[in-house]
Amino acid sequence: MFADMETAEHDRIPETALAWHEAGRRVALATVIETWGSAPRPRGAQLAIGEGAEMMGSVSGGCVEGAVVAEALEAIEDGTPRLLTFGVSDADAFAVGLACGGTIRVLVEPVDRGKGMPLSLLRHLVAARASRQPTVYAIRPETWERRLLTGPGDPLWPEAETALAADRSGFAGDWFLGVHNPPLRMAVIGAVHIAQALVPMARIAGYDVLVIDPREAFASAERFPDTRLSHDWADAALTEFGIDGRTAIVALTHDPKIDDPALVTALRARPFYIGALGSTRTHAKRVDRLRSAGFSEAEIARIHAPIGAPIGASSPAEIAIAILAQITERLRRPGIRP
Repeated sequence: MFADMETAEHDRIPETALAWHEAGRRVALATVIETWGSAPRPRGAQLAIGEGAEMMGSVSGGCVEGAVVAEALEAIEDGTPRLLTFGVSDADAFAVGLACGGTIRVLVEPVDRGKGMPLSLLRHLVAARASRQPTVYAIRPETWERRLLTGPGDPLWPEAETALAADRSGFAGDWFLGVHNPPLRMAVIGAVHIAQALVPMARIAGYDVLVIDPREAFASAERFPDTRLSHDWADAALTEFGIDGRTAIVALTHDPKIDDPALVTALRARPFYIGALGSTRTHAKRVDRLRSAGFSEAEIARIHAPIGAPIGASSPAEIAIAILAQITERLRRPGIRP
């Protein structure tokens, strides 16, 4: 099984906090739990703070981190979680360094101290994230009750399942539900010029990217530096990679020998996005082949082809932008499709 490439450090806040703790440092976790107005960071955004005032992540893009760190250091000392509220009107935002104003509420929890987050819970959360298990961290600030939600059987699961599907943290009654979905992944079939533009863009957007192409001259380290490459045929590579609901499949060769096995494998799984390069005529022939392979019209309709948002793109870079735009819309607005 392919191991996930290292997720960007700012997306590995629980892992960072655990690593710091296991290295002998006392730590705290800060989490945005509520936002109003034009808040700079969403609910669920996190910051890890070490006892030496080191930090990783962000709860406000730099606006209130100093104050949060100061409170976190006190929480580390006395073992008491904090609920902090920071707000400023948009009209006064630039006077205090806020780029967009708004109001945020931040939960600060020392780890393995007093009423803070138990170390065992943090370890279980990190293990769930490592296994790509969609998980919700539930906490009731009134009592500091906490638990992890990973499936049916808990009274909060219906709300947790909704939060996971929306990829959005927030309150369900008195409980804050912190969403920890698996990192996004993208498999690009075809190491072509468009892929060379798409891969770095996808990484910036937070995707762990695998490029698949049996043609070693195309899928080379020179053309795709610091990129995970597979020279297996696409169906075998995708099976090893693993496809789940946080995976996007992008087929770019418009060569049936390479793209078709990838599309067949993807259609039998449940990625949130499948796209294939090619003209309307090329796709019509592809549809005929997939029908012959036994796929229904509804199944084939899951493929976005011709690939990309209709923005008039022509160059490889523009096409890559159109592809990533369409993928983003399917991820964030799954019920809307042109």
